[in-house]
Amino acid sequence: MELTGERVMSLLVKVGESKRVGQTPEGELTIIPITGGTFEGAGIKGKVCPGGADWNTKVSEEIAHVFAKYWIETDDGEIISIENEGYINLKRGDAKIRTTPKFLCDMNGKYAYLAMDTYAGELKAASKDCVEVTIYRIK
Repeated sequence: MELTGERVMSLLVKVGESKRVGQTPEGELTIIPITGGTFEGAGIKGKVCPGGADWNTKVSEEIAHVFAKYWIETDDGEIISIENEGYINLKRGDAKIRTTPKFLCDMNGKYAYLAMDTYAGELKAASKDCVEVTIYRIK
C-alpha cells in the first residue's frame, strides 16, 4: 500500500516577535505568537485568529521541536482548533518543516470531517512575519 496526500488547506499565518524563555529541562524554548492570517481550501476558507503560539524548543544543535496551537474561524462562523507538531532538522539545509496537524471541531458541524482523518503538514517561512502552512490529508 502506498500513501498519498490530498491538499486540504493552505494557511498564511502571521507571527509576532519571538519571546525567548531560555533553557528549560526539554531544551532552549522560544515562544512565537500567532497574530492572525488567512486560510483557504476546497470548500473552506477564513481567518487565522490571533492568540495562539508556537512553542519552539531547540533540543540540540541539530534538532528543534515545534508545537503550535491556534484556532481558525471559517467564513461561515465555525471555530476550529489546530494543534501542529513536528521536528526540524537544523542541519538539513532546507527551510521546510514537516508536521502532524490535528483538528478539533464541532462533531455535529459542517467541518467534522477534519477530526476524522490523518494529516501531514509542511511549513516554510513566507516572510519575516509570515509562515506558509500547507496541510494534506493522508489517503
